[in-house]
Amino acid sequence: MTAATTAETAGGVQLVSTPGRPGADRPARFDDPERNAAYWARIDRIVSEAPPLSDEQRAVIRTAFSTVTTLRTEREGAA
Repeated sequence: MTAATTAETAGGVQLVSTPGRPGADRPARFDDPERNAAYWARIDRIVSEAPPLSDEQRAVIRTAFSTVTTLRTEREGAA
C-alpha cells in the first residue's frame, strides 16, 4: 500500500494528519486561545515528523477497531 490520498484515507474521511484540515474542527483544549493554538501547532509538528505507518501497522489498528465494533454489535444484539 502506498501513501493514501485524502479520498483513500479512512473511507474518504479526512484524518488528523491530512494537510489542510480546518482548525475549527479541533476541540478547545485550553481556555486561552493562544495556548490552544500553540498546543495544536505542536501536535501538527509531531504528526508531520512521524514516519508513515507500515501496512502491518495499519492492519493491526484496523483489526483492533473492527474487533471492538464487532464485539459491541454482538453485545447490543444479545441484550
